[in-house]
Amino acid sequence: MTTPKKPKFSRVLLKLSGESLGDANGMGISPEAVHHMAIQVCEVQKLGVQTVVVVGGGNIFRGLKGSERGIERATGDYMGMLATVINALALQDALEKLGCPTRVMSAIAMAQVAEPFIRRRAVRHMEKNRVVIFGGGTGNPYFSTDTAAALRANEIGAEVILKATKVDGIYDSDPKKNPGAKKFSEISYIEALQRQLKVMDSTAFSLCMDNKMPIIVFDFSKPHNLKKVVLGEKIGTLVS
Repeated sequence: MTTPKKPKFSRVLLKLSGESLGDANGMGISPEAVHHMAIQVCEVQKLGVQTVVVVGGGNIFRGLKGSERGIERATGDYMGMLATVINALALQDALEKLGCPTRVMSAIAMAQVAEPFIRRRAVRHMEKNRVVIFGGGTGNPYFSTDTAAALRANEIGAEVILKATKVDGIYDSDPKKNPGAKKFSEISYIEALQRQLKVMDSTAFSLCMDNKMPIIVFDFSKPHNLKKVVLGEKIGTLVS
């Protein structure tokens, strides 16, 4: 009988873009896409890995896009933060239907639908093996949900940020446009910044670099990939 593999990490933060919850065009909320995500998150939670999720809101509203159309930037960002809470609730619903206990915590107070973000309470939920979903970004305009992910990962003592994408890692150029694009299995923070490889925005990236928080960029669209990453398989690109 083969002994089951032990997870490489005991506490992880998963960063999901809003578009990944959307339809084929990355818009709205697709129940199928959310269900697919929930299955993967549940797999990891069942391994006993403490899991937190930060969701974006780009499938509903983007602050930057709003400001391009004349909405004041700060107002647009707050609208985007509210969109992330809608996504967090959609993911919570899908997870709980699979029997996975969850808590949604919001950086913006909205007591009827989510708990306020309190670091010690978040850690307590994780210790009780609940998946904690962070909505509301950082609670401040001018910061992205990538920055929220970097901030929360450091606050709660996560060992790694798992950045879910639709490509299987980081390339030196866009693999969809350039068939000869070279994939990195590992890359340093400095090299990723110098090459402007758009792993995360510069604020989020600097926060990870200063606090030595590793980032694994991987393809979340393939079944069981999240579990494979957590078990330590060489999937995606490690930024460290």
